[in-house]
Amino acid sequence: MKVELLHIVDCPNTDIAQANARTALDALGLVDVAVELVTIRTEAEARSTRFGGSPTLLVDGVDLFPTAPARSLACRVYTTENGFAGAPTRQQLEVALVAATGR
Repeated sequence: MKVELLHIVDCPNTDIAQANARTALDALGLVDVAVELVTIRTEAEARSTRFGGSPTLLVDGVDLFPTAPARSLACRVYTTENGFAGAPTRQQLEVALVAATGR
């Protein structure tokens, strides 16, 4: 399984998204799966990837929270149980990972 976290330079939500992804993977027993950080530096890169805004989490190339692709270096907003946030919660990631992996 390949987990990628696509983000833009200086995104304030990269660290929390990475930490939540790591915690969710560990909780599901996927301790050997790395979270690969992929920096999206140009609008051309944003258009040529499955970048949905920063941060975007992909599992085997599929967005865990499908949205329209971003065409620019934009932030992303997630709907959580506590309102809007710049990253999905650990619980949301666990649910999405279970759906994506069948675990």
